[in-house]
Amino acid sequence: MASPLMLVFLTALPGVLCCQSSFIDLESKGSNKSSIRFLVLGDWGGLPYPPYITPIEKATARMMAKTASQMGADFILALGDNFYYKGVTDVNDPRFQVTFEDVYTQDSLNIPWYVIAGNHDHVGNVLAQIEYSQKSKRWNFPYYYYEMNFRIPQTDSTLTIIMLDTVLLCGNSDDFLDQQPKAPRSGVQANRQLLWLQERLAMSKADYLLVAGHYPVWSISAHGPTDCLLKKLRPLLKKYKATAYLCGHDHNLQYIKESGIGYVVSGAGNFMDPDMRHRNKVPQGSSLFFSGDAGTLGGFAHVEVNKKEMAVTFIQARGTSLYRAVLKKRDLFRVYDHV
Repeated sequence: MASPLMLVFLTALPGVLCCQSSFIDLESKGSNKSSIRFLVLGDWGGLPYPPYITPIEKATARMMAKTASQMGADFILALGDNFYYKGVTDVNDPRFQVTFEDVYTQDSLNIPWYVIAGNHDHVGNVLAQIEYSQKSKRWNFPYYYYEMNFRIPQTDSTLTIIMLDTVLLCGNSDDFLDQQPKAPRSGVQANRQLLWLQERLAMSKADYLLVAGHYPVWSISAHGPTDCLLKKLRPLLKKYKATAYLCGHDHNLQYIKESGIGYVVSGAGNFMDPDMRHRNKVPQGSSLFFSGDAGTLGGFAHVEVNKKEMAVTFIQARGTSLYRAVLKKRDLFRVYDHV
């Protein structure tokens, strides 16, 4: 369990986070680049028994390192289900070492990891994952949900990434039954997060506005679209003209574009699932890419954001780029016309 001091800190933190507006500095690294680049990885959490990793996690980690080295990566978004199947017990749980530190060892992956929890993490102790931020130089998990702001180097453009806890927002679910989350454990906590999100979206003047969570809004695979997020989150993404929503949960790679928003599913960090049973549950023509073949050995997304556009490249662990999507900057005049 987290210390009493940590619990007091976490209780007070939402008020701090809701007012956060400082920028994370990427230019101090001394590079002449004019873009922000990062990897998006979901559902990468190994196994709770020896060897504590899967062949897909190992292969994906290797390809992530190669991609980060060749294409560049400033940081990594880790979108939940960080430790299968029941999260961690405390901040000293050996899973941090055997499923994370011992797997993503390459220099190019020794960059900030920005983390959120998935449904499997919530079976265990999420506060311990938050507290691990104090022990690891690269693990950044300040609270269940939080906001990050970046200036795109050598430009006047900005990027905001809002990290959500969709399990607190919608409730937990049983992966083995492919069930929908039924209801949040605490309605008060869920509403607090939703109000915080709406405030951050309404205030955002970022040129690129990304929202990330574990559960998908849209998916054609085993879990399908998340009813709770279609009701609570999708209207906000549309109203405030979010650029994209990034997630995992389904164990494959997907790109769905609907109402001008890019929906990126990157849940192929540990297992692969070719299931497409919900392909008729997304708007017609919106599903543009799907990869769930176990023969690819997993995968992830590489994102590059520059002054003109945001490019999302889906990469399989065997070393091939599978699909590339391009999204434009937000039209801020349109956003404020509709608020």
